Amino acid sequence: MTTAPAEVRRILERYLVEVVERYELCPWARTAREAPALAVGILWGAPELGDWIALARQLLAAPAPRVAMVVAPELAIARAAFGALRDRVAAALPSAGIAEFHPDAALDLASPARLVPFLRRAPDPLLQLVPLAILDAARAARATPATVSIAAQSAMLCGRAAPPRAGLAETIATANHAVAARHHAAIAAALDDIAADRAAAYARAGITARR
Repeated sequence: MTTAPAEVRRILERYLVEVVERYELCPWARTAREAPALAVGILWGAPELGDWIALARQLLAAPAPRVAMVVAPELAIARAAFGALRDRVAAALPSAGIAEFHPDAALDLASPARLVPFLRRAPDPLLQLVPLAILDAARAARATPATVSIAAQSAMLCGRAAPPRAGLAETIATANHAVAARHHAAIAAALDDIAADRAAAYARAGITARR
């Protein structure tokens, strides 16, 4: 029998593989996932600020440098409120760079920056955390994506990390905008299919999906 945590991780992996990797939205995503360099933690119910901070600290304390993703599959929260929560977690964890992913975001192709929330339309609200030491190493690196270390690659997994060369962040954002302009219908369909899978799977697993 599939457990509730396994279903949450399976649904998250669908998003990473079928959206982020398939459309090459982040050039280091596949390597980081397969290394593996991702640590995923789950918060059930409607977690308090302290719950987010405690689990984030636990994941960031892992021996190997990694990206940490804290997922709240049962949390019903507006995107703006979740952004405010991210700010409060970031204030409590100044040693990490933090990005929020949220399931409710409309397509906005007006600019690469305004497209970002749509591409971060993860199945569940989640915070991605990366130690600033890794981010600093990534910013200082002068290598191409093919020769950046696994730790640096995972640091740049579609969050707020600066890629290793000046201007590359803008290049990736512009490329993602071009991809979304061509394939936004297919991307939206994939996101919708993952959302439908999530609803059915969570119901079977007894996960209270409040959305």
